[in-house]
Amino acid sequence: MSAKQVLDGPALLQKIRRISFQIFENNFEEKEIIIAGIVGQGFALAEIICKHLHEISSIQAKAVSITLNKEVPYESPVRFDTDLSALENKVVIIVDDVLNTGRTFSYSLAPFLSIPVKKLQVAVLIDRNYRKFPIAADYIGYALSTTLSEHVEVVISDPAKCGVYLR
Repeated sequence: MSAKQVLDGPALLQKIRRISFQIFENNFEEKEIIIAGIVGQGFALAEIICKHLHEISSIQAKAVSITLNKEVPYESPVRFDTDLSALENKVVIIVDDVLNTGRTFSYSLAPFLSIPVKKLQVAVLIDRNYRKFPIAADYIGYALSTTLSEHVEVVISDPAKCGVYLR
């Protein structure tokens, strides 16, 4: 099955920049925020959001990676590339490329039950709206209606193929 491009590179980057502005608008009083991206395209997205936040504000935005097994997330612990104490009493925004059922986000939120955070928010580039878990994104780049059998692929890391594709 061939892929249909839903967003090209410039449109994708515009959505990311808009999410960055929304994050700034809702957290402008903060000195530092944590942008925690789920490993893969989520972490790549977190790094770009941090770059934009540095350009448009004085907020110190730090990208942190979240590692978990997306296929069987309950079999291994969620890991961060920083000490959890660095996240305490901060605004933390969990980022991933696509929000579908909410399962990945649900498991990635588990460690935050044991540490005090100032505010916990969710940002997603593509919202497919097929929830099985009670997860709602605070920041959405693009809401996309699809069938359950279709696959949404976000390519951020490869400038030649940058975009959102429906397969």
